[in-house]
Amino acid sequence: MTKCLNFVPRLVLLVATMGLSQSLCAATELDRSAIPMDISKFEGKIGKTYKESTPKWQTPTNAPDGAPNVIVILLDDVGFGQTSTFGGLIPTPNLDKMAAEGLKYNRFHTTAVCGPTRAALLTGRNHHDAGSGFLMEWATGYPSYSTLIPKDTATIAEVLKDNGYATWWYGKNHNTPDWEQTVAGPFDRWPTGLGFDYFFGFNSGETHQFYPTLFENTVAIEQDKSPEEGYHFTTDMTDRAIAQMKFSKSVAPNKPFFMYFAPGAMHAPHHVTAEWRDKFKGKFDMGWDKYREIVYKKQLEMGILPKGTKLTSRPEWVPAWDSLNKDQKNVYSAFFENFAGFFAHTDHEIGRLLDAVKELPDADNTMVIYIVGDNGASAEGGPDGTLNEIKALNGINTKFEDVLAHMDTLGGPESEPHYPVGWAWAGNTPFQWVKQVASHLGGSRNPMVVTWPAKIKHDDKPREPFLHVIDILPTVLEAAYIPMPETVKGIKQKPLAGKSFLASFTDPKFKGRSDQYFEVLSNRSIYKDGWKANAQHTIPWRQDLAPGNWDKDKWELYHLDKDFSEANNLAEKMPEKLEEMKKEFDAAAEKYHVYPLDDRGAARLAMTKPAVIGVDPDTKIYTYYEGATRIPEPAAPPMKNRSWTLKADVKTEGEKTEGVIMAIGGVAAGITLYMKKGILIFDYNYFEEHTILKADKAVDGEMKIELQFVYTGGDKAGGGADLSLTVNGKKVSEGKMPATVAGRFGVDSFGVGEDTGQPVTPAYKPPFKFTGKIDKVSIEF
Repeated sequence: MTKCLNFVPRLVLLVATMGLSQSLCAATELDRSAIPMDISKFEGKIGKTYKESTPKWQTPTNAPDGAPNVIVILLDDVGFGQTSTFGGLIPTPNLDKMAAEGLKYNRFHTTAVCGPTRAALLTGRNHHDAGSGFLMEWATGYPSYSTLIPKDTATIAEVLKDNGYATWWYGKNHNTPDWEQTVAGPFDRWPTGLGFDYFFGFNSGETHQFYPTLFENTVAIEQDKSPEEGYHFTTDMTDRAIAQMKFSKSVAPNKPFFMYFAPGAMHAPHHVTAEWRDKFKGKFDMGWDKYREIVYKKQLEMGILPKGTKLTSRPEWVPAWDSLNKDQKNVYSAFFENFAGFFAHTDHEIGRLLDAVKELPDADNTMVIYIVGDNGASAEGGPDGTLNEIKALNGINTKFEDVLAHMDTLGGPESEPHYPVGWAWAGNTPFQWVKQVASHLGGSRNPMVVTWPAKIKHDDKPREPFLHVIDILPTVLEAAYIPMPETVKGIKQKPLAGKSFLASFTDPKFKGRSDQYFEVLSNRSIYKDGWKANAQHTIPWRQDLAPGNWDKDKWELYHLDKDFSEANNLAEKMPEKLEEMKKEFDAAAEKYHVYPLDDRGAARLAMTKPAVIGVDPDTKIYTYYEGATRIPEPAAPPMKNRSWTLKADVKTEGEKTEGVIMAIGGVAAGITLYMKKGILIFDYNYFEEHTILKADKAVDGEMKIELQFVYTGGDKAGGGADLSLTVNGKKVSEGKMPATVAGRFGVDSFGVGEDTGQPVTPAYKPPFKFTGKIDKVSIEF
């Protein structure tokens, strides 16, 4: 027994409380302190011939007896006060049903932004130690901000896989740097290199739900039908997850699985059909002020909030609903109706998954951890909301008049919608602030629900321990009777920062963490022994602003044990306590490698990222051949804020020839060179403002095409350009652009010979493959 306790020191205490009849020694008869483990020792006999020998099959490592199936569901961009399960006004009947069977948690925390939360969840370490201080699109060359998950922070999937689990990842992957997402690899930071047997999803912060950028394992694939034929990504990934789960249990019913199910929902773009959106027509006409009041009262009545919790007041950056004109109210309500429809659709799909779980032969021994958001509700739609969220992330707000004029596209494939700031604030009831603002609970506190029929009895009262997403990994390992290995693939592992909360399943008084730091984009906070100190620094919808002057940030102080919602700032009353807490933050920041602080938004987005391995960073000519597709934007030629020349050698058959020669980007912004009925067309989509150069006639035979893009913005990012298009040495069109895309075209990709995924222009339907022959396409600088 002593040997067993060395591996799983807390399990003895849990046997009585959780009814774990499992023999502790059975869980630890193998030395699981180093992975991967070799096949079992040969226990037969070997003589000189088979007649004097006794065979005995060696076996691979199996999971401990009784280890549960585990499903971690992680939604994206959800506020504490949005779901009906936690008092919100968006009906989530399937989450309600799950909560009625298990436990709700009301003090669970994320990092306040998606990629870092996911890195922390996967590794059980704080996001800076996992190389993920911010997002890969904003990555910089510091170890804590490179988004290169280091080898000494092995993932939950690596540990479970090498201990006998099947491991699958469906949906969003925002943890593989996009300059490593080409056919050239490396592949060790793709899901299949991070311990997952199988991956189906997309490798970015978001995706177009009707035209997703899909990968299966490491291979780019295309959807099997169009939006008009009923395609939606959430439905697709759910279908595949259910099929894999059933197939696996058919073949190996006793092998446990770990499924990481991470939809793109509820991140923008908020895509859903009118069928779902129309269910909410008029449901939010009360506006965001009244929404918060209603939700706050419901949360108190449901026991989600402790008695005495205060509703924080409306900040100056949210206008009073009654101060808005009729057009503003109509537009803002429509945005949130669309979001609610998207959420209802997502809840429906997750309900299908949960129903399928109940049909498994070992359904009772399946633990489902449902984390309702990787951060709080998002304000990245700006003050008025947007139909082009990528534009907003480039630091450009859309005028309200432009939004109003195009509301007929809301939620459809031609839009990239995101609701206004006011709805993000309302969605985070009762807290202050929003996604990205890690200083405050509106950014970092998310609901969580856990079920495990074999071990958890339902309790209407929420569990209240202070938890963080880093606590998921050690909890799952303890539930599976598996220790965190000391070495993985020969590399000594960094200690886990997370702590198991398995005991909370049976102990309503379980306390949770005593300390935790938070930092994103210089918004920072420290929690310790019931106290929390906060310094808000940047504004999420103003990516163009980098305030600097960190020493001038105004710190706040809250006693969370008595102030659930951070409503009573004690900084002026208790300056000594505040100074003590600030020192605690600095100590944690040093320990977990938070420094250097960096508050740049759009400026970092526009920075050049590492070159693809095998490409000279100083390359002046990029050459591609037909079939080179699904190349992520940072791995494609750097065609922003500089001059370049595109050359293409093609063969055509006059008016019979059409299709895309080269394209990058998609609905939000991008570039495409294509032919239609033999006519050559170049289209630069600057956030849905199209600059088009067009030849006057079709050409039959060989064509040498040249598009000259002369950047006129000097050192300024996003400046103008002069364009000219020539065919076989003759200029056929020219034009000027007052502005160009400075940061990102979006989340779609670069390709030659077709426009995969979402189209750059509505003039064609993707993929619009080229029907002639492309010898090569080159971009020269």
